[in-house]
Amino acid sequence: MRALVCETLGPINSHSVKEIDDPTPGKGQVALRVKACGVNFADTLIVQGLYQEKPETPFVPGAEVAGEVLALGEGVKGVEIGQRVIALVSTGGFAEIALANAATLIPLPEGIAFTDAAAFTIAYGTSHVALETRAQLKSGETLMINGASGGVGLTAVEIGKQMGATVIGLASTEAKRELVRSRGADHVFDVADPELRDKVKALGGADVGYDVIGGDAFNTMLRCMKFEGRLLTVGYASGDIPKVPANLLLVKNISVVGVYWGSYARHNPGVMMGSLMKLMGWLKEGKLNPHVSDIVPLDQATKGLEALATRKSVGKVVIQP
Repeated sequence: MRALVCETLGPINSHSVKEIDDPTPGKGQVALRVKACGVNFADTLIVQGLYQEKPETPFVPGAEVAGEVLALGEGVKGVEIGQRVIALVSTGGFAEIALANAATLIPLPEGIAFTDAAAFTIAYGTSHVALETRAQLKSGETLMINGASGGVGLTAVEIGKQMGATVIGLASTEAKRELVRSRGADHVFDVADPELRDKVKALGGADVGYDVIGGDAFNTMLRCMKFEGRLLTVGYASGDIPKVPANLLLVKNISVVGVYWGSYARHNPGVMMGSLMKLMGWLKEGKLNPHVSDIVPLDQATKGLEALATRKSVGKVVIQP
């Protein structure tokens, strides 16, 4: 099969697609014919050796797979050859065939495109757990999102509206801001606007902040929070990890809350799976609409990674073998 192989950790464009042996499913595993695989910011870091988790080389990156069951490993029951599924894999997604734990497969209903399904799990899962479990967002509260035009940020806009919040979206260009408006945000501002703090305060401030960018905007968001506000730190696409001035937390009883969705698979998988089942229900009901901005063939996988790493993409990037 063909796969993007990371033989040595290094720059994104140093990795290439190669022919390697087809993987064989072990006990409790299935082999999937990959129809699409979502690209996530973590993937851009993993191949460079900059992520908190470092797979042993050589490895195939990619964690968010949509495809069809190709083969069953020992002891697998309740799964059929040819079944359409979504799967989370630790590695192996940027390939024609991937292995997945059969116990974590999510059936994919007919009528939902594989490309949409590959854009679904991690981005929507992150935002839902962040807003419902970590921030405990309530209907009627105000949610402010930095990086609102990105693959994860757009899902926070959708889920925030689904949960009954007033949504403020922050984005860096007019094209990105127009996309955020089109996805249902109530108010949209330039993240670099020197009057941003005053504009958000004029709306009453934010109960919950959602930040995937980091950098200077994080501290601006901190100053926009209401009494007992909850500011979620979800990622650092800017490359700048902010330092929190603790005195601001004290004055308004603000909480800064970390969100690492992947750790729920190890520490509390019930939260993750319960969230995904609720999201799948919303997807089937048409309440969620994944925004896939780029579909990239496997041979150009590194271009998809670079588009995300340089923040040139809006919405979700998907690799299609």
